[in-house]
Amino acid sequence: MRMILVLIVLSTLGCSAMPRGSDLPKMPSFALDRPQDTLLGRRFLAASEHRQGESGYHIINSGIDGLVTRIQMIDAAERTVDMQYFIFRGDKTGLLIAEALKRAADRGVRVRILVDDGDTVAGDQKILALGRYPNIEVRIFNPFDYRGHNALLRHLDFAVYKGRLDYRMHNKLMVVDNSVALIGGRNVGAQYFQVEPDSQFADDDAFAAGEIAAKLSKTFDSYWNSEFAVPSTSLPLPKERSAEARVSFADGGTDYRARIASGRPFQELIADDGALHWARATVVCDSPDKKDVEQRRKRGHLMAPEVTQAMQEADRELLVVTPYFVPSDSEIALLGELRQRKARVGILSNSLESAPQLSAQSGYDKFRIRLLQSGAQLYEVRALLSSTRGSGQTRAMSRYGTYGLHAKLYVMDRQRLYIGSMNYDQRSWRINTEVGLLIENRDLAEEVGRRFDAMVSPGAAYRVLLDSDGKGRPHLHWTTEIDHREVEFTREPSRGFWQRTKVELLRLLPIEREL
Repeated sequence: MRMILVLIVLSTLGCSAMPRGSDLPKMPSFALDRPQDTLLGRRFLAASEHRQGESGYHIINSGIDGLVTRIQMIDAAERTVDMQYFIFRGDKTGLLIAEALKRAADRGVRVRILVDDGDTVAGDQKILALGRYPNIEVRIFNPFDYRGHNALLRHLDFAVYKGRLDYRMHNKLMVVDNSVALIGGRNVGAQYFQVEPDSQFADDDAFAAGEIAAKLSKTFDSYWNSEFAVPSTSLPLPKERSAEARVSFADGGTDYRARIASGRPFQELIADDGALHWARATVVCDSPDKKDVEQRRKRGHLMAPEVTQAMQEADRELLVVTPYFVPSDSEIALLGELRQRKARVGILSNSLESAPQLSAQSGYDKFRIRLLQSGAQLYEVRALLSSTRGSGQTRAMSRYGTYGLHAKLYVMDRQRLYIGSMNYDQRSWRINTEVGLLIENRDLAEEVGRRFDAMVSPGAAYRVLLDSDGKGRPHLHWTTEIDHREVEFTREPSRGFWQRTKVELLRLLPIEREL
């Protein structure tokens, strides 16, 4: 009987290639056209002009600094705040940011928030409800027809309209006054800011200041004004509509109120040229209708070819940091070509014990032997760190043993750097939309390269090695360091029997393109 009711509900939702509400009138809007009229605009546009078009960059790998910097940037906004995220949780961190957005709106700042709907959970409606607040507009990218949080109904909605709902906006971007921006792999949520004991993700933001902000704003505008972006006010919200944040500022030994009030790190970034690396960079971004561009039904931009070319141009070394590694044959061939040229290829991904998505892990498993046979160096982060250097979090948080990787970084010859939202998997390269930067700066690339070295150290990661069993068949083993003692595992480190069993079952499914 329950299944019949579910099917009746779904039958009333209608079938469309575009999301419900996409045909309703909405007012187009665009980035601030005179950012030089703001304090941040005057500060950084003049600096960019003085440096012949270069912009300033700084990598933020501490999760707490990522949270604090966002709030400090919002508090510094004079005219506009634009935020675009795959995930914007209505948890304690999301509500702290929501409070800052409301403060900005109260002083007349225009706030635009674009959120994907693919991973929305109960509680996130507090963020969507901000669209009813004066000077704040929220749009939802490719929303589900079903607006509740019943898992069965949501899965059935996806199953019925998979062709549309499988297409997601994975971008992560924030721009203030069209002058400064944050871009990288970090979503908005407690686990991404590394303050949640149950789950903590290593990730990065690139703080970008100067002319590059205007280029990033153009990508935001293209998504904001696309047919996929539906105003939240045109869709029904679940009953809880309050966006009030009642959050303890002192959590886990960190006084957030004091950290925000200190001005660090944001004030240091905008006050001291020495805190920034000045360089030229290229914005790489998919069109909001990437699906049609891929299938050549429309003209537009695809970022994967530009990132691929940058990797192919590496002469001596390519370092890859990605939480999910599920390449196509051409992407495996790319790495093989680099190895044939004797370039070092180093890859850091999640171990089974740290994996946030077992389906992606099942796809990754199929490529490890091929990678190692080509001569690539393969590392997998540990869930419980002996060394927190480069991890972005404190020892106090690391002791929970719930660490995982979410950063997306590619370093070419320690002279060129990619940072953005694109994983090294088929979903990022061919299905979801993504955005990132290719930055030409030796010092910055070397800095990220040193972080890679720290994250693959024996106290933080497993080194995956290849040998053969008694019958000459290839066999994996893992080495690491625990309590200053080298340890070797001949069986894959995991959280137990059921985790290994689930991955074994998932390997049988033909789902690689979806990963």
